[in-house]
Formats: sequence, structure tokens, C-alpha cells
Amino acid sequence: MSVSAEPTSVDPRRNGSAPADTGPARTDTLRPHAEHAFADELAALAAQDDRPRPARWRLSPWAVATYLLGGTLPDGTVITPKYVGPRRVVEVAVTTLATDRALLLLGVPGTAKTWVSEHLAAAVSGDSTLLVQGTAGTPEEAIRYGWNYARLLAHGPSRDALVPSPVMRAMAEGRTARVEELTRIPADVQDSLITILSEKTLPIPELGQEVQAVRGFNLIATANDRDRGVNELSSALRRRFNTVVLPLPETPEAEVDIVTRRVEQIGRSLDLPAVPDGVDEIRRVVTVFRELRDGVTADGRTKLKSPSGTLSTAEAISVVTGGLALAAHFGDGVLRAGDVAAGVLGAVVRDPAADRVVWQEYLETVVRERDGWADFYRACREAGV
Repeated sequence: MSVSAEPTSVDPRRNGSAPADTGPARTDTLRPHAEHAFADELAALAAQDDRPRPARWRLSPWAVATYLLGGTLPDGTVITPKYVGPRRVVEVAVTTLATDRALLLLGVPGTAKTWVSEHLAAAVSGDSTLLVQGTAGTPEEAIRYGWNYARLLAHGPSRDALVPSPVMRAMAEGRTARVEELTRIPADVQDSLITILSEKTLPIPELGQEVQAVRGFNLIATANDRDRGVNELSSALRRRFNTVVLPLPETPEAEVDIVTRRVEQIGRSLDLPAVPDGVDEIRRVVTVFRELRDGVTADGRTKLKSPSGTLSTAEAISVVTGGLALAAHFGDGVLRAGDVAAGVLGAVVRDPAADRVVWQEYLETVVRERDGWADFYRACREAGV
């Protein structure tokens, strides 16, 4: 028996969350969903977007790419960049979602996979909340469906007793579902996606029914390069995805720009000082992370040992945000070397034995000898070597 999955066939309230466009975000939300935080930009794009849109898309593929990459609209509206990186990467990701193939965003930690996933879903569907968080304990019900056991025991299997997963809701409503950290999910649970992605249907054998995806449905998954060997995707499942690799920022300037933009956004929500006064410190943090990550100094003259951590852009954002908080609450509001030194140390020294040696060598052979870095060297020494 086949059941047509119209948007009303699955009640989104059953799992405790309604679609993101059912009301405005609360003004005191620490981190609003993308569709709320950038609602004005999305509305401006929709108003001026006269290009063809796939079924149930809020914007055309061109407008979705513009939303992520930034630009200026004909009426002068400025769209801020959400992703700083190769344009072709975004274009391929957006185009994939307009086809019948799911999208897998792959990369090392800190390459904005989750960030890009959220903004793609917000721009395409107006709802980034249809999310499955992958962990070693993620059950099959998180991807397929579960049951309201009180109703199940009282009345037996029925549609009223069924609790839809975010993926089932996305299929029924023609929206974009998201699966974070796919390779952390057990292999047998991963494979429950195969029929969904290949046949675009979700069988409910207990009821002798199925939910068929309506047009507009697709799925974005993210996976961490460092998790290879944890729960590798089966070849059958991997074939259902178009894989897009998100690279680390190519240049120091691009990484400084990314860190500055994100810290400004986070800082506004936390009432932290403005970033411009601390750009020099941001540049130093990025330089340290890039050199240790690449195993060579920026001028290419000195080979370095790399620590065990990833020293990603996301970690640089965290270090600078923590430094701004220190400057705001225990300083004069201006980001200085002493505010970021402890954060840098904590990011670099993950393995107390091996990483501490790497950090000591870098501090004494590179930082100590670098012109204009004396204050940073002293701050790092005071933070503990």
C-alpha cells in the first residue's frame, strides 16, 4: 500500500518542533537559526529573484549561491558572505541539491561544513531545523521514524502513533533534511538512508504503507575527514551522494577575513567589543595556526613540527572570541596578545607530552625571533609553556 506524502500528512509538531518559518525568532536567542538571523537578506533576494526555481525552493539556485557568497543586489541591498572560499564549490553544492542526488560535504574539522549545510537549507527551504545529529548512539529511529508508545500500546500501530523523524518530515514537506557527522553514525543505521535516497520512499512495514518524497526533498550530510575508519560509508550509500570537499582557506588574508566576520557576528550576540581594534591579534592567531598546520613558516624558510590538533579556522574563531571576552570583562576592551595567548596554547597543546614540545620549539625558534612579536612571545611564556 502506497501513501501519498503531502505536506500535511505528517504533523511536524509531533517531535516538538515546527518549521522555522512559523514565527519570528526571539530577540534574546543566543544563536538564531540562519533563516531568522538573515531573514532580511533572504527576503530581499526572494523579492528580486526572477530566475527559475526548482519545485518548493524559496530561491533560485543563482540566488542561493549569492546568499552564501555575498553580493550587491540591483536595489543596493548588500548580501553578506556566509562562506568565503571557491565559488565553484558553492555552485556545485547548490546544483547538486537541484538534482535527485544528495549532497555530502566533506572536509577536515573547522572547514564550515555545518555552517554551509545550515545556510543551504535555510536558503533552499526556509528551514534549517530538520536536523539529525550523528553520534555513535544515533538510532535508526532518528532517520526513519519512532513510535509514541502510549498510543501504540493503547491503540496498536497507526499513523497517529507514529513519530516522524526530521528526514521523514522533509520527505513529506518537500524540504531539505540535514544529517551531521554521518560517519559517526553506526554503519547499519547509515544504510537506512539507501532506500530513502535511491527510491525516494520510506517504507512503514508495520502499517503496510510508505511515505513517498514530494518534489523539493533532498538531503545534506556532513562528514569529517579525520573520522575515516570510524564508520566508513558503504559503497552503496556513497554512490547516492555527490561529494563536495570544503577546503581550508587558501590564503592568510582569506582566513583572517573569515575569522573577523564570524567573531563580529558572535561578538554582537554576546555584547563583546568591536573586532577592528583587534585585527592585528587575529592576524597573529591565524599565522600561528597556519604555520603549525602546514609545518613550515610563512616565508618557507623554517620547517616545523605539526601538533596533533587540526588548528582549524573554527578553532581560531573560538580563540579570538575568548580573547575578546577577556578583553571586555578583565581588560580595557581592546584585544591584545595577553588575551589570546592562553587560548592559542590550549588549541595547540592537545597532547601534553608531544604537543608541548612542538609548541616550545615554535615559540623559541619562530615567535621569539619575529619582529614585532615580542609582546606575543611574553604573553605566551606567561600563559605557560
